[in-house]
Amino acid sequence: MSTLLVRNAQVLVTMDDGGTEIANGGLFAVDGFIEQVGPTNELPETADEIVDLSGHVVLPGLINTHHHFYQTLTRAVPGAQDAGLFDWLRTLYPIWARMTPEDVRVSTEVALSELALSGCTTSSDHQYLFPNGSRLDDQIEGASVVGIRFHAARGSMSLGESDGGLPPDSVVEDEEAILLDTQRVIEAFNDPAPGAMVRVVVAPCSPFSVTAELMRSSADLARQYGVHLHTHVAETYDEEQFCIETFGRRPVELMEDLGWVGDDVWYAHGIYINNDEILRLAASETGVAHCPSSNMRLASGIAPVRRYLAANLRLGLGVDGSASNDGSHLLAEARQAMLLARLAAAPSIEGGRLLTAREALRMATRGSAAVLGRDDIGSLESGKAADFVAISLDRLEYAGALHDPVAAVLFVAPTGVDESYVHGRAVVRAGELVGVELPSLIERHNAAAARLVG
Repeated sequence: MSTLLVRNAQVLVTMDDGGTEIANGGLFAVDGFIEQVGPTNELPETADEIVDLSGHVVLPGLINTHHHFYQTLTRAVPGAQDAGLFDWLRTLYPIWARMTPEDVRVSTEVALSELALSGCTTSSDHQYLFPNGSRLDDQIEGASVVGIRFHAARGSMSLGESDGGLPPDSVVEDEEAILLDTQRVIEAFNDPAPGAMVRVVVAPCSPFSVTAELMRSSADLARQYGVHLHTHVAETYDEEQFCIETFGRRPVELMEDLGWVGDDVWYAHGIYINNDEILRLAASETGVAHCPSSNMRLASGIAPVRRYLAANLRLGLGVDGSASNDGSHLLAEARQAMLLARLAAAPSIEGGRLLTAREALRMATRGSAAVLGRDDIGSLESGKAADFVAISLDRLEYAGALHDPVAAVLFVAPTGVDESYVHGRAVVRAGELVGVELPSLIERHNAAAARLVG
């Protein structure tokens, strides 16, 4: 049995149902699970590891619900810098088609390292192309080095250029092979237990990059094994029009017809969804990953965040692709979500209410946990996993912002975290990653990126 005691936080944010924030707070954990949260003077006095967080804000670990790790290899690529989604894809697909298994491993390690330093303790990733013998196994291997929780989404594409799709034929797969490999990785890696470090998600890239038959078969497979489903939906206006013209229905209607709604499903983006569809999705408990920076970068649009929250729809946060963001800073993404929702409210701001810092932080913690189907993370409460991050308030950025340290986490310029623990184990100490040699990792990653882009 191992024990962990966290003491003396200036404020500990629980994100429990009541939004409890504890001055001079702390927590006590046993074998990676929290047993007690409260004021420091009410906690045990001894433990195997004692962490003094005087002068820090302590938050539940942030949770990333949508990403494409491999895209760290193609940030700021000329020709893709100023393009909308489809032209951006056409530029980058031929580059991604050259990736090797080692490229997948190193890009996974880079993305997760960047996420960890920004406060992320759990991340999903949507890997939907597997060129040159690469497999989901390569991602899971890379993720194990960093030490944060990983939801590995086994994506897929089966409609290449010769069938009217966007990607080169070299990166699409046979649909039977997709289903067989998806079953293999579920059986090999998915852990349904509380506190699981790895879970597998079934995730065709989009309902336009695979056939309707594969969408339905993927849903059947996921439900056979009790794992979650994920795909891109309603990201651009062009997609909405394509869906209407091709299938005679809007994207959400198409997903309903395919059986892709329910508490085991979440969509990436969800920008072009009307009020009636929002209510239907909320009633079915379907989730959405909000990716504000990517949506701005590709000029895709602004997701209806306020309407989602008003409908009690499951809403989480995602940084999305590192070539459409072009970063993996989850705390900065929470800030962006807050600011973009405020901008969207601008025409009717008088008498209205703006999205608050605490609402945005809840989206990145409790909201994201709900989207991933996790009830063991997302808040600091007894019985939950000991996943938390701490930010020192003794920084230049926080000077003059200590009137409300919790809100300051998003209102001031985004910083990295000073401490991060996942299941009671340190991932970041004093602002440095534990167990990752960043200089050599960056060197390997840059060499791979240079080779791919040429």
